[in-house]
Amino acid sequence: MRNILYLIAVIFIVLWAIGFIGYHLGWLIHVLLVIAIISILLRVIQGNRL
Repeated sequence: MRNILYLIAVIFIVLWAIGFIGYHLGWLIHVLLVIAIISILLRVIQGNRL
């Protein structure tokens, strides 16, 4: 039972850290998503398979 509580605590801390960083760097995630979408569209337009 102690291992399970430790694992849950670690998961919550990691999720909190991801949320904290994601909240402050949200613009970076959006920029990376736009770059990814543009690169996929260029591959499709050029005729390369995904």
